[in-house]
Amino acid sequence: MISRIACAITLLLSLAACGEPSAMKTDVKEIPKTHETLTLGGGCFWCVEAVFQQLPGVSSAISGYMGGHVKNPTYEQISGGKTGHIEVVKITFDPEVISAEKLFGWFWNAHDPTTLNRQGNDAGPQYASAIFHHTDAQKTAAKASIQSFQKEFKDPIVTVLRPAETFYPAEEYHQDYYRLNKSKNPYCRVVITPKLKKLKLNE
Repeated sequence: MISRIACAITLLLSLAACGEPSAMKTDVKEIPKTHETLTLGGGCFWCVEAVFQQLPGVSSAISGYMGGHVKNPTYEQISGGKTGHIEVVKITFDPEVISAEKLFGWFWNAHDPTTLNRQGNDAGPQYASAIFHHTDAQKTAAKASIQSFQKEFKDPIVTVLRPAETFYPAEEYHQDYYRLNKSKNPYCRVVITPKLKKLKLNE
């Protein structure tokens, strides 16, 4: 399977030669005060974003970094695995359309929560499975969801459950990545497209 690091190197070389590709802003509209925010890490944030931005009730899905000790980290720093950050997607959603519990259900089905600091060929602490809760209610729902979905997996769920910390949006070229690069980057075709097909989402 194609490693995302190898694809990222190819992408960065392309950016250096051609300039940064344009990307659709995924956080430009005003978010109603009744909406909630939940931050999830499930390996490569390109994959997680591609899933959650399609779900009805999700108003924005922004790729970024959370949980580390370096302020304003760059993708290159994160990729070294020494900043403590996890690749995450900050999800803003309407709880009257889709609940946190349903989001957790998509989360468990969208990645393997039983592999420590790894998703497929993407390995390192930045790829940890993580739930960063923004409210006590989300924390309670997350614990209940972990307990409920554990029976679906042979191995123990190793997902980190932590309070939300400072969120650092990833560089612009990471945003809306799959939609903008699915015909260009082999990682999208080999890893993300099959995942979306499995989940019966738009490819």
